[in-house]
Formats: sequence, C-alpha cells, structure tokens
Amino acid sequence: MVNVKGRALRFSAMSDRRADQRRNIELKARDPSPSRSLRCCQSLGAEDHGELEQRDTYFHVRRGGLKLREQTPGCAHLIQFERDDEPQERESRYCLIEVDDGAVTRAALSTSLGVKVTVFKRRHLFVWRSVRIHLDEVEGLGSFIELEAVAQRDSDLSLEYALVRELREVFAITDERPVAAGYAAQLLADA
Repeated sequence: MVNVKGRALRFSAMSDRRADQRRNIELKARDPSPSRSLRCCQSLGAEDHGELEQRDTYFHVRRGGLKLREQTPGCAHLIQFERDDEPQERESRYCLIEVDDGAVTRAALSTSLGVKVTVFKRRHLFVWRSVRIHLDEVEGLGSFIELEAVAQRDSDLSLEYALVRELREVFAITDERPVAAGYAAQLLADA
C-alpha cells in the first residue's frame, strides 16, 4: 500500500484497474539528427510544450513495469505499464497516478520493492494531433525520438497506428532506427 493524493493504493495486476487503464501506440527510435527532428516538429505545426528534465526510477515488479517519473517543470507520477519489446510501432497499456511528494514516494518504493535502474533525460515535448512527440537526450544512451499516439478509450487503435506511420515518414525513421527496448532495459543491458 502507498498513500497517493490521500488514497491508499494497492499494487496488483492491471486487470484489477481496467477503468484506469490508458493505451497508446508508441515507437522509439535512435535520432541521428536532433536538429532535423526539431525542424520537422516546427514544420508540422506541432504544439511546443518546452523542455523537461525527467528522472525515471524503475522498481522491481513481477509483471510489466513500474516507474516513478519526477519532472521539472511539473509534478511526479507513478506509472505502471505493460508493453511488448519490439522494434516497431506497438501498443502500450498504462496507469498514471499523480503523487504528492516524489522524493517520499521514491524512498518508500525503493525500500519496499528495490530500484532496478534510474534513467535521467532531457525531453523536448511536442504534441501533434493526439501524438506526443518526444525528442530525448538520455544520459548514457544518446539521442532518441519517441512517438506516442494516445488512444481514446473505445479506439480500435487503427487511427493511432496510422498517425505513427505518418510521422515515421515525416521524420524519415527508417527500419534500422527503431529500438525494441525502453531506456531502462538499454541501460541495464549496457551495465
């Protein structure tokens, strides 16, 4: 149990919280030219949400993933997620919970679950239609672009796949650039 926004939460399988579950179609790829990607975002007319510094602390869990994202500017969120590790567009299912105090939450979960890895990154966030475009500089890994087409609850995901494919062409993301593993898994593999 963890106290979040005055509520006691228990961590169990996502099937217990279907009403809170969100989905997106995502693609993560190496970015050999961050300046070109920035120009593409601007030429698309994507809404610029500025630069964020993020610390993602991943915890040991039996199923899926659990991370605490502490972000400046912004607040902290606990994110439980499940996705396949594939180097292509893929569905991600997740629950997002805002927490009052990231440092206290991190300390409690670190003690009870143990820390798997911590990822530090600088993210430039753009939004185009329902797609979050992340231009990421990840400490220890380099430059990446991540596309996340956020799905409506009743979506069959065909629109979200189409939007990611469209942006894949705009950003010239060729078949050798997508990566299967998330940043945490990449850092663990390099360790």
